[in-house]
Amino acid sequence: MHDELLDERGLSKLKWRCRRGLLENDLFIERFFKRYEDSLSVKQSQALNALMDLSDNDLLDLHLSRKTLVQVDPELDRDDVREVLQMLKSKETP
Repeated sequence: MHDELLDERGLSKLKWRCRRGLLENDLFIERFFKRYEDSLSVKQSQALNALMDLSDNDLLDLHLSRKTLVQVDPELDRDDVREVLQMLKSKETP
C-alpha cells in the first residue's frame, strides 16, 4: 500500500498542507512538486507530511543542510524522511 502512487485528491491535500510561511520553503516545495508530483508514493507523502510538522526555520535549516534530522527531531531520522528530504534538496531532474 505504501508503494502505491498518491491519488489526485491526496496530492491536492498534500499540496495544501505544504504551504509555508517562509518564501524560501515554498520555493523548495514548489520545485519538489514540479519534479515529483506524478510519481509520489503514499509512503513519500507521509514522510513529507512529517516534515511539514516542523517549524519553518527548522525546515529551512534542513533544506540548507545547516542542521540534520537528528538535531531537529530525532524521531524523524528515518529512511523515508531522509529520502524525501534528499528529493527536496535535489537540483537534478528525476
